Amino acid sequence: MAEQGGDSKIAILAALGANAGIMVAKFVGAFITGSSSMLAEAVHSVADTGNEALLLVGRNRADQPPDTLHPFGYSRNRYFYSFVVALVLFVMGSLFAINEAIHKIRFPEELASAWVAIAILGVSLVLESASFRTARKQSAPLKGQNSWWHFIRHTRNPELPVVLLEDAGAIIGLLFALAGVSLTVLTGNAVWDGVGTLFIGILLGVNAVILIVETKSLLIGEGATTKDDTAIRAALLADPRIERVIGMQTQYLGPQDLLINARIALHAGLDIAQVAQVIDAADDRIHLAVPNTCTIYLEPDVFEPDKTHDAPSKPYR
Repeated sequence: MAEQGGDSKIAILAALGANAGIMVAKFVGAFITGSSSMLAEAVHSVADTGNEALLLVGRNRADQPPDTLHPFGYSRNRYFYSFVVALVLFVMGSLFAINEAIHKIRFPEELASAWVAIAILGVSLVLESASFRTARKQSAPLKGQNSWWHFIRHTRNPELPVVLLEDAGAIIGLLFALAGVSLTVLTGNAVWDGVGTLFIGILLGVNAVILIVETKSLLIGEGATTKDDTAIRAALLADPRIERVIGMQTQYLGPQDLLINARIALHAGLDIAQVAQVIDAADDRIHLAVPNTCTIYLEPDVFEPDKTHDAPSKPYR
């Protein structure tokens, strides 16, 4: 069925508030201690804070009403801004951290007031965990009984996977930074700080690539899920006057905007008024079966076995 429940805006605002506060604390800690892990995490928080702001901009612009230039509305803005977020995470987060790590590994620098860094990282871990719990809570209705990886790969909601991966990456990144700083204190070797920074950069890169692949697919346009596709066809064929679905194409214009275009074979002998009645009833059944449907085009036709028809659409996944 179409995705219902789960407010991505709540998750975004929670992440934005947590990241903004953490960002300031990390920069102060990086300045005091000179830790590259702390600096990488500070830049990571800058990227995350900016990303949440971009996601809110995308949601706001997606709410613009349709106009002559964009007759299907602006819902795809949510996919576009999520794609931009993935690029920002890769460039600002991953590449910066890896570059900083290489420098620190080649030219280690002694940490000052390392316990300040450890304290800030510990508090940041608590705040990031709270943000992550909020994202999980808002994603749970959409995830259902599936795994989290399945949800990230298959959901048509662009923001929740971004926030989930950002928060999960932030928590793991903080653990890397904590390990790097702690090992530096225990061994007296500042190379470990650079190693922790390197792992943070690699982690951000992996997260960014996953998000780029997924949001690019949504931006290009994904069709209905297997469940939605089955529900739409069942709704159409619930009327015995519709003999078969000759061909069907679907595409999500936005998380709550599914476009459906179908050719249906009607029972011979129906007059124009009856055809209109069949189509109107089918439209109502589809909206009940898949509530996120925004636009439905049903083309009545006569099925001819020897004629080449449009192939039924296959869900992207």
